[in-house]
Amino acid sequence: MSPFLGEFIGTALLIIFGAGVCAGVNLKKSYAANSGWIVITMGWGLAVAVAVYAVGRYSGAHLNPALTVALAISGDFPWKDVPGYVLAQVLGAMVGAAVVYLHYWPHWKETDDPGVKLGVFATGPAVPNTAANLLSEIIGTFVLVLAILAIGANKFADGLNPFIVGFLIVAIGLSLGGTTGYAINPARDFGPRLAHFLLPIPGKGSSNWAYAWVPIVGPLLGGALGSLVYKAVFLGKPTGALWGVLAATAVVLAAAKMAKGKTASAASRRSL
Repeated sequence: MSPFLGEFIGTALLIIFGAGVCAGVNLKKSYAANSGWIVITMGWGLAVAVAVYAVGRYSGAHLNPALTVALAISGDFPWKDVPGYVLAQVLGAMVGAAVVYLHYWPHWKETDDPGVKLGVFATGPAVPNTAANLLSEIIGTFVLVLAILAIGANKFADGLNPFIVGFLIVAIGLSLGGTTGYAINPARDFGPRLAHFLLPIPGKGSSNWAYAWVPIVGPLLGGALGSLVYKAVFLGKPTGALWGVLAATAVVLAAAKMAKGKTASAASRRSL
């Protein structure tokens, strides 16, 4: 199996199980309806573990553009392979989302709320605040990538790493996921969001493209920081790239904060 196909299949599996648990918990007349956040976090954790076990030997099981780019920035993955990996991840996520759509076919009509339907496919903030939502995704993905690299360095855990990473996803979901739904993976959000936009889902609403950049940019910045901090602190090999990514993160957060302020001011003037 080629690395491209490995990433495609692995990410499809990730979304089938991950978006599948979201559908089971949130769609009406599902036996799993209303079973709650803990079930969702466990579902995503198991999804990651299964997907990594399935394709790890073929592609390294990145399954996440934030991890792929982070490894490239830190010099541990060739840049020439990044576009192919990211494309495979996004396409796999779209296919996985389409499988979930087909599997829960009759439940879409039974569910009235368009927001619930979108939530099966894509993330969204509990409290809309662009800068804060962006920061949440940065922190969550920073923790994810830093921990994955640290776990991978522990040889005593060989063979158990996918299972341990699955529990890492559960921990992030339980502790940090309540703010934005913890995308921590651009493909996990963008691929299914695009599928939501394209699929003939009964009664669906907007795909909320205005928010879609947050679970792309946030994880890319957070993942890059995670890999560079790991290299600097754990391996004692700091690079100038760390300061560049820190500066870029500060600029993006400041811009998001300023944009929110301008939007609020404009809304205030309209209400006068």
